[in-house]
Amino acid sequence: MRFSGRELRDLTVAWLALGLAFTFFLDNGLATGLLRGEFPVGEAARTFVLSLLTVGVGFLLHELAHKVVAIRFGQVAEFRADYSMLALAVAAGLAGFLFAAPGAVYHGGRSITKRQNGLISLAGPVTNVLLVAAFFPLVFLDGLLGSVGGLGVVINALLAGFNMIPFGPLDGRKVLAWSKAVFAVSFAVCAGLAALALLGPGLAFG
Repeated sequence: MRFSGRELRDLTVAWLALGLAFTFFLDNGLATGLLRGEFPVGEAARTFVLSLLTVGVGFLLHELAHKVVAIRFGQVAEFRADYSMLALAVAAGLAGFLFAAPGAVYHGGRSITKRQNGLISLAGPVTNVLLVAAFFPLVFLDGLLGSVGGLGVVINALLAGFNMIPFGPLDGRKVLAWSKAVFAVSFAVCAGLAALALLGPGLAFG
């Protein structure tokens, strides 16, 4: 699997921008501190690393999963960042809101079937579900690892659930267009995980 220079740049910028956006969202005291001219560097660095390891990894692997499956089906596929949306995500984080539309993997080439297109789309949410399982054991640890585990579970569960909504450009719409049965099962799993993540008290921070 090859990456162009532009794609590597876009992935890196999107990863860092999402990390920054979620840093401000998760710790809104940082934005207040900036306004007062007081910025706790140590606290900000910890939250930034936490965001990169959870939100960033969830986003990167979600998009790369789309790319891997698309290439397997003979497509040319590359990630393109949406810089205006990334700027909006950082601004939203500063304002205490959650917004993330960093870009997408675009693919094209020879004609593909609805099944293949559905599998390309399904690869992203499935990857997030697998990441939920990977992060979950860390929830029971103390300190930074526990925080990474808790936030990793919540973020990836929400990414899976959100992307399976059958609307607009989201993955769920393409999966539904391919197979109602596959959509029903995958949506139930992803939405169920998202609901559990939202209802789990204190899970995000271990």
